[in-house]
Amino acid sequence: MTTPKGDCRLQNGLNKNKMKALKWAQKTYLKFPIDPVKENFVRPNVKGAIFSAASPTPLKETSLACFSSDVFKNILQLDPAMSSDKTLIDILSGNKEVPGSTPLAHRYGGHQFGNWAGQLGDGRAHLIGECTDRAGERWELQLKGSGKTPYSRFADGRAVVRSSVREFLCSEAMHHLGVPTSRAGALVVSDDTLLRDPFYDGRPRRERAAVLLRLAPCWFRFGSLQMLAADGDEGSLRLLADFVCERYYTEAAAREGGRRYSRLVEDVGRRTARLIAAWESVGFTHGVMNTDNMSLLGLTIDYGPFGFLDRYDPNFISNSSDSYGVYRFAHQARVGQWNLCRLWEALMPVIPEEEHGHIERVLQIYVQEYETHRGELLSRKLGLNRSTSAVKLADRLLELMLAARADFTMTFRQLGDVSLEALKAGRVEGLWALPSLTAADGWSDWLTDLRAEMDRQGLSDAQRRATAAGANPRYILRNWLAHEAAEAAERGEFEPLRQLHTVLSRPFTEQPAAEEAGYAKPPPDWACTLRVSCSS
Repeated sequence: MTTPKGDCRLQNGLNKNKMKALKWAQKTYLKFPIDPVKENFVRPNVKGAIFSAASPTPLKETSLACFSSDVFKNILQLDPAMSSDKTLIDILSGNKEVPGSTPLAHRYGGHQFGNWAGQLGDGRAHLIGECTDRAGERWELQLKGSGKTPYSRFADGRAVVRSSVREFLCSEAMHHLGVPTSRAGALVVSDDTLLRDPFYDGRPRRERAAVLLRLAPCWFRFGSLQMLAADGDEGSLRLLADFVCERYYTEAAAREGGRRYSRLVEDVGRRTARLIAAWESVGFTHGVMNTDNMSLLGLTIDYGPFGFLDRYDPNFISNSSDSYGVYRFAHQARVGQWNLCRLWEALMPVIPEEEHGHIERVLQIYVQEYETHRGELLSRKLGLNRSTSAVKLADRLLELMLAARADFTMTFRQLGDVSLEALKAGRVEGLWALPSLTAADGWSDWLTDLRAEMDRQGLSDAQRRATAAGANPRYILRNWLAHEAAEAAERGEFEPLRQLHTVLSRPFTEQPAAEEAGYAKPPPDWACTLRVSCSS
């Protein structure tokens, strides 16, 4: 086998010494404060540490259910043929450790549904190493569902197939939709079973355990800095904030003294605003926007009770545990702003006093960034260039879709699939998302105004359709698709999962296998009865 270049290469001597061939040893964070207690037992109040050393707990018989060829080749620099290697599967399941690496669990806190929850941390995740991808970028390798750590609280440190399938699929789907996200490398399923109560209704059941390999350039969260601020540990707070500035935010790092920290929050706010605008452009609801689930790099992380819109509903709640709709679809931008305030508060001990009032400017920049990026994305979904009138057209269309109970994804997609002439004539046969919309009050006026905006921008109908085709996916991870893939995987049938993963890697391209499977058809009637909770 040809040996790829890079820090995580597999060498030709793999068969002789498989373990030493993996160059994934964790080095970067060993200079950070490490918990002096080496025994791996649950402790509610770890002090003086950013990480604890903790090894994964082995599982029984495991099998590789699915893996991402893209992640294997371009991030891990592994030949996809290695997916069948037992040594590699043992590492991916937590049954063996990366040679020379110290597995770590990160300590962080966070606000959950608006309330400070204190110490949280990686309760079922282990940072097993790091690697450099083909482009020279550093990535952190984390196993999720790999056993207890000091931060497991009352849980068993495990994850079930149901939630792991969803995170695996959605991480990769979001990447291919162009949304900033962590990645999923592989999903390992075990014969071990776990007792879970999926809807907290007193009806527990046994489900198979799974371990997910997930990757991100950095797993630090808003809650990482919040925890250190709550400790009153100003030294560690500066250490971690400086690391994030110097590694990921060069403009903040260039500022002198504590002024870099106010710029850090500003830049994190920009990325967060753009992220949430991107979520909304594909109809995505995160479901648990707690500050411990908010990435300092503006990535989508910690996929739990997420959901994509079927029919357009700004009040859509993806998480059945969110009784008050705190994290509903249309509220996400405001939640992001609230979370940004909590990040500012965490860094106030190291921000110069004369800059404490700059939070108002930070929040204004956040709003401007969100509105600008949202306008760009919505305009493109209509096949237009961004303009004030194009954004107003998009917002009017959303109002029509709400009234018509139209499907979010396929309405935008099918508006680009058909000519303006056909839309005017009402020729929408075979385009299932459009009939209710074209029958809505105000549709004709909207269509006339769309034509007028195209004329103002000098766009032909072919140009409109080409732009819209590149902005509107045909396939998204609808809840019913994720549910069917997870149910099959629970039975040990992995082909539905693999097929869905393959389709979602090309969401904008019509694919015969996907059409035959009905991925682009209206959701079945039973789909609206599905519930997703935080139980995993």
